[in-house]
Amino acid sequence: MEIRLDGQVALVTGGSRGIGKAIARTLAEAGAQVMITSRKAEACEAAAREIGPNAHFEAGHIGRDEDAERVIEATLDRLGRIDVLVNNAATNPWAGPTIEVDRARWDKTFATNLTAPLFWTQRIWRRWMKENGGSVINIASVGGFATSPILGVYDITKAAMIHMTKQLAAELGPKVRVNALAPGLVKTDFARTLWEDGKGEQVAKAYPLERLGEVEDVAGAALFLAAETGRWITGQTWVLDGGGLCAYRSTA
Repeated sequence: MEIRLDGQVALVTGGSRGIGKAIARTLAEAGAQVMITSRKAEACEAAAREIGPNAHFEAGHIGRDEDAERVIEATLDRLGRIDVLVNNAATNPWAGPTIEVDRARWDKTFATNLTAPLFWTQRIWRRWMKENGGSVINIASVGGFATSPILGVYDITKAAMIHMTKQLAAELGPKVRVNALAPGLVKTDFARTLWEDGKGEQVAKAYPLERLGEVEDVAGAALFLAAETGRWITGQTWVLDGGGLCAYRSTA
């Protein structure tokens, strides 16, 4: 089955690398015009050039209101519509027990991972999707379903994003669908410290599918949800983790 997005416009935050760039590429290859945004203009331009003529860019900081307004207006001015929003940009400035986090890094993690996706969605809903419909895809994490000795703060924001996805789906239907993807460990630069130096192989051994995720695994799911194939799906979080959540756990 070929899934197409011809005539559609998608905006992907954090779209210059990793999962975001893979999603942007996949949506563009399916026929969508894709606006890539992230903090660094050079990285956005390089990603758009690599993806091809269906990719465009407007740099901006995910957490700055004025940048959000500018990126959204540039998308509407240049491409005419916004049918798909992918809230992918995220940060993780703290690694360690949640009880030890300082206020500045707690606030930064929530501002980027939760507050920004909400208000980007709000702006695009008001400017386009309220009248014309659309699909919002939030990139959460399998960590939102579990605990972690070092990623607790990050995972708390992703657990909140999973609930926010359900809340917004309830509020924005029937014209707008809101779903989330919750990847397990994917081989990206963002997650490099978790999989480099052989650590990834140890994690993969515990997965029923015995491998880590690739960015294309997430991108394919995003395409399905963005297109007509996902037309009766909203408020859901799809776990993409090679079976990690259902793997056997030691009781020793």
